[in-house]
Amino acid sequence: MKLDHIVIAIDSFKGSLSSLAAGQAAQEAVLAALPEAVVEVFPLADGGEGTVDTLVEGLQGTIVSTTVTGPLATPVASRYGRVPEAGLAVIEMADAAGLTKVPLAKRNPLHTTTYGLGELILQAMEDGCRDFIIGIGGSATNDCGLGMLTALGWKFYKADGKLAGICGGNLTDVAAIDGSQVDERLKECRFRIACDVTNPLYGEQGCSVVFGPQKGASEEIVKSMDEAIHRFADLVERMLPAQGADVPGAGAAGGLGFAFQTFLGGELIPGTELCLETIGIRRALKTADLLITGEGRMDGQTAMGKGPAGVGQLAHALHAQVKTVAVCGCALPDAELVNQHGIDAYFPILHMPMTVEEAMEEKTTRLNLKQTVTQILRLLK
Repeated sequence: MKLDHIVIAIDSFKGSLSSLAAGQAAQEAVLAALPEAVVEVFPLADGGEGTVDTLVEGLQGTIVSTTVTGPLATPVASRYGRVPEAGLAVIEMADAAGLTKVPLAKRNPLHTTTYGLGELILQAMEDGCRDFIIGIGGSATNDCGLGMLTALGWKFYKADGKLAGICGGNLTDVAAIDGSQVDERLKECRFRIACDVTNPLYGEQGCSVVFGPQKGASEEIVKSMDEAIHRFADLVERMLPAQGADVPGAGAAGGLGFAFQTFLGGELIPGTELCLETIGIRRALKTADLLITGEGRMDGQTAMGKGPAGVGQLAHALHAQVKTVAVCGCALPDAELVNQHGIDAYFPILHMPMTVEEAMEEKTTRLNLKQTVTQILRLLK
């Protein structure tokens, strides 16, 4: 097998190696075995947790630490990634309004807000960013973007002319929308939203019914919020005018998908696809002989569009002769599904019995990964 050009794109081994660190370890093994090969390393993420760190590291950006309004309308520590040369901001909405920021006893989507996400966008615009990649998984909210949009300058009024509020429970009071004071810089911005759910905004498959209970909603709250979001969407579609409640992904993150589409012209894109587009790996894959990918744990979920399967499928679509192998910390029984989704073969990297703690030590993971890649190359040569 020809091995002149090798592309490496490995997702993070969480708790052990970042995406780039894993890729660099594999690169060392490749160059030791094939010193004449052209080897390119790319970061890999799928739009979920860790996307900010992975893309910022891979694109040589910086992490900006800040404080915003949290999901319970109290200050929380937050962050976003900034790539100045590209004018790019990378944001995980969970850093502003994530479910993990709400204690179990206080989880109730009537009382949570996305206001802090709007504040992150404003801060990034102040830093010169006009291109936004935003992952919207893991939200504690069901406010249809009411809080975020309020932070960005939209005014939502009740029938008596008073402001409606910023939480999910305030949606039912919204009777009018005023966009005259919206931040003008938003017109210069592009919003690409990493979104892997296809739920519509309301109804039996909508955000309230499907995701509300895990955010603390009772059956009664689910019913009332679904009705309130339906009324709010009807109002938005009359006043803007805009359509979007039935678009796949409109119900993502408690209606944030709908808000980004209708108010900000955002694109909802599968997370892996969006991240692969951002890192610019397509050019390299067109001429690669071998793609090495992987992640910490490989299972049936990997085959459902996560990073390794996504990059494997893209590689085969661009170059039918490329071989794709994956390395992983462990592989569950259903991991074999990945062989139908872009990965020709996968190899767990553990070589001897050890505790989870021992296996996840950075030095051990790096050594095991390099040894496994070396043995793969010996076979392929």
